[in-house]
Amino acid sequence: MAAAVQVTAEQVRRYRLAVHHLDHPCPPEQLLSAAGVCGFQNSPPGAWETAAFVRMPQCTRSGLQAALEQEKTLLQAWSCRGAPVIFPTEESTVFLSALAAQPGEEPWIYTRGITLALDFLGMKWEDALALVEQAVRLLDGCAVQSKEELDRVLAAEAVALLPAEQRQRWNAPSMYGRPDRQTVGGAVVSFALRPCAFLGQVIFGARRGTHPTFTSYRRWTGHTIPADPQAEQKLVRKFLHGYGPAAQVDLAAWLGCTPRQAKRLWQAVKEELVPVQKEGKTAYLLENDLPALTGARPAEEPLVLLGAHDPYLDARDRTFLLEDTTLQRQVWRTVANPNVILFQGQIVGIWKTKAVRNRMDVTGKLFEPLPSGWEKQLLRKVEAYAAFRGMEPGICRQEQA
Repeated sequence: MAAAVQVTAEQVRRYRLAVHHLDHPCPPEQLLSAAGVCGFQNSPPGAWETAAFVRMPQCTRSGLQAALEQEKTLLQAWSCRGAPVIFPTEESTVFLSALAAQPGEEPWIYTRGITLALDFLGMKWEDALALVEQAVRLLDGCAVQSKEELDRVLAAEAVALLPAEQRQRWNAPSMYGRPDRQTVGGAVVSFALRPCAFLGQVIFGARRGTHPTFTSYRRWTGHTIPADPQAEQKLVRKFLHGYGPAAQVDLAAWLGCTPRQAKRLWQAVKEELVPVQKEGKTAYLLENDLPALTGARPAEEPLVLLGAHDPYLDARDRTFLLEDTTLQRQVWRTVANPNVILFQGQIVGIWKTKAVRNRMDVTGKLFEPLPSGWEKQLLRKVEAYAAFRGMEPGICRQEQA
């Protein structure tokens, strides 16, 4: 392998801004391209709309919803790390099929906590997954509203397939926090739904009021997920294109998979990689992306308001985005991440919104002062975001860092 190319943190940020369509405003026609970089996480609900807007400020919520629910060029399903993600329907093999674990790579993504329920039931993971796979076929003929109801309906469908001696335990109160509203069987279903999504058996349908609906991939699209022997390679290339230079451990963290699964996936593209030295550490990049990294230019739009869980923030080398580890804890929280103020690819502050009737109040906190004149531009961006959400701009407050 060739000697590692030396790159700076600034080059990495410039490169990633361009890859994530954040270096200049894009037209709405680039929606599929922007969503296809690494997908748009939709947790909390509506996060994907913010991610689309900051890249395509001329897009509308109605247009985004049409692409997802009427045209169906976009699809929502549980994907990387078990999170709900919106991605181009034509890339379903990459965002779903490629995530499936192979024998010996357990636990599957987002299923690590199922052990308590399996031990209580005296059931193996393989048998539990096969059971839920049978139950989830129900969705080929219907849609179910709300995740809680989906767990309940599928658990009830599965119980009839169990031996009589296991049914009582299956219907026992859950050991996962809400025993008054969930059974052990419902908990097993909840864990197994992510693998079922990767296998193309359950996806998000149209939203009804405040709740999503769930149905099968076949029922929603009219066909099953096509076979694609290159899906796994495409998945790793997508990760490296969006977050390179990176390492195998970063891939595992991004996917939420086991080290063994990440190693298998990484090996599939190993011959396409070149070593890169960034901040004294060796990482890897797709050789085809090296010219774009070394020749990365400053962003045309240096100031960007990102929503929480924006894909740009999913980079594992967080010091490239925000050096201060104390401030990092304000950005990447266990729950309720704030929105982020980005300047030239670095996090310079956070912002939160609060709806007051038809008004959007905003509280911001700058970690460091913006260059002269840019605070007015920041306010204009807040006003544009409020308009995108169909609200009037309200009070803007600034907290001390």
